[in-house]
Amino acid sequence: MRMLIAYDGSQCAGAALNDLKRAGLPRATEALILSVADVWLPPPGSELAAAGEMMPPSVMISRKHAIETEEHALELAGQAAAQLQKRFAGWRVSTAACHDAPWWGILKQAEKFKPDLIVVGSHGRGALGRMVLGSTSQRVATEATDSVRIARGVFAEDVAPPRLVVAVDGTEHSNLTVGHVAERSWPAGTAVHVVAFADVVNVGAFSSFEFSPVTEVMPDNHEKEESRLREFAMAAADKLRAVGLLAAPIVRRGDPRREILHEAERWGADCVFVGAHGHTRLEKILGSVSQWVAARAYCSVEVVRT
Repeated sequence: MRMLIAYDGSQCAGAALNDLKRAGLPRATEALILSVADVWLPPPGSELAAAGEMMPPSVMISRKHAIETEEHALELAGQAAAQLQKRFAGWRVSTAACHDAPWWGILKQAEKFKPDLIVVGSHGRGALGRMVLGSTSQRVATEATDSVRIARGVFAEDVAPPRLVVAVDGTEHSNLTVGHVAERSWPAGTAVHVVAFADVVNVGAFSSFEFSPVTEVMPDNHEKEESRLREFAMAAADKLRAVGLLAAPIVRRGDPRREILHEAERWGADCVFVGAHGHTRLEKILGSVSQWVAARAYCSVEVVRT
């Protein structure tokens, strides 16, 4: 497995490293730790880069600061690599640093490295030391072509087996999300709630209209949709049980964005797995479920792309 881990030295980034212990990652993992210096330097070979000492003093000072910032970023990546090497002795860990907007630097490195998974913390630090509330992680989760784990790790040691929520909608993409979870190396006792949400039109919305033929048909359609999703969730749970996970199928009605969050909070989940693309009518109406969940979940979220 190839993994790109974005690291900026913040407390949240440290928690994201801790979170990897509960991510079911295999021993045969190649991890690249990337630290992005949020500064600008002229590209090598450009006229500005060649100007050297001919630059105005203020520009020289800024350039020196930018170079030092990138060097510090590489030091941070090295510190994170040392931590990971202690925790995961079998991993191959390397480091890299670049100067760029953090989200863009991560995406460019991902294009080169071609990871199976990108890991980012839920918060980071901007150029002025301010907390950036999810701006980088949200941009990466939205625009990356790879799966992305937005890690909201805990700081205390947790010895209990992980609890996972896998959101499905009855599509082939959901099958791939389930497979993404099944391929991991989870510890004994790991439990999973496979949660499906019926793609139904709210009958109450039509209660003030005289569409009796429509409203008479809707309950039957609801039951068929829920039955189909129940079968899908049961099959998904069986697939996860086959690899040793304690999986339970669950079918709910309602806004999937909020219901996924409620399920994770009710159950105390460590991570939610959700596909990046949905094909249901409700998905198209409400927007991206994965983006909503990634932005608001209290626990880690993996946005799965396959």
